[in-house]
Amino acid sequence: MAGTDRARRRASDGALVAGGLLVAAAGAVAWGALEAHRFTLRELTVPVLSVGARPIRVLHLSDLHLIPTQADKIAWVRDLAALSPDLVVDTGDNFGHADALVPLLGALDPLLAFPGAFVLGSNDYFAPRPKNPLRYLLPDSRLPEDRTHERAPDLPYETFAAALRDAGWSDLTNRRDSRTLAGDGHVQRVELVGVDDPHIDRDVFPAPGAAATSGTSVPTVLRLGVTHAPYARVLDAMVDDGAELILAGHTHGGQLCVPGFGALVTNCDIDRARVSGLHGWPGARPDEPGGEDSSWLHVSAGVGTSPQVRLRFACPPTASLLTLVERTAA
Repeated sequence: MAGTDRARRRASDGALVAGGLLVAAAGAVAWGALEAHRFTLRELTVPVLSVGARPIRVLHLSDLHLIPTQADKIAWVRDLAALSPDLVVDTGDNFGHADALVPLLGALDPLLAFPGAFVLGSNDYFAPRPKNPLRYLLPDSRLPEDRTHERAPDLPYETFAAALRDAGWSDLTNRRDSRTLAGDGHVQRVELVGVDDPHIDRDVFPAPGAAATSGTSVPTVLRLGVTHAPYARVLDAMVDDGAELILAGHTHGGQLCVPGFGALVTNCDIDRARVSGLHGWPGARPDEPGGEDSSWLHVSAGVGTSPQVRLRFACPPTASLLTLVERTAA
């Protein structure tokens, strides 16, 4: 009898533990679904401009992965225009659905009134397909056809990019450009270099000296690099090219993070410590000892989610307002 009672207690305890785990898992999923709509603006100051330059406010958007029914996301993105940024930079993966073009342009429309620049990500070329989320735990999560370019783009990326260009935004798809920014009675120039998405090997670093400049009388206060996915080869090329600040997205900040540990994956070859936020590349930040040969790197945690896992945990959807200020005089 005693052995039977112990067995029953063990079975009961096991059922309680299993039930508790199921409740905890359900709670985590419910919170992740809520957090995917907890849109957050992150504000950072970056001492990167030439000495004597006036501050420049850059709104960095990435990874909207917009689905037409996401009215709250559309409204939040539109409201970002109230920040009146000096420059908007979109680092790609805007589409989350094959029918997202019209609502996507509607979301971005108020921001098109400001100077801007953009690159595209893989999800601007290719509509979402079923994909095992566990692939993201692999060293290379890409499907074979993504790496070999055997799949033809099936999203209206050309129409989308043309609309941004028609609004005056700089298309940095394997290109250089420059933007003249005016404010507070000052005119300053930002030199830009960008690449197509390295995650699907579409990046071709543009040759030096190919930028469209706006006149030698306007001082250049910043060299800015822009990429969707922060692969080391591209970041290194931008540092070698003289970029003082690099903007990237793609990682979703890990999307599903563990409190106290952080991101499990980055979905590229950048280290987990740099999965989002402001860092130095390749080493210490430029304002720290030993950081003289580094650039500032800002990786956006992004506004959307993976089409297969529409959750975020310990990693809210984020856009960033970067206030660029002058470097400390040596």
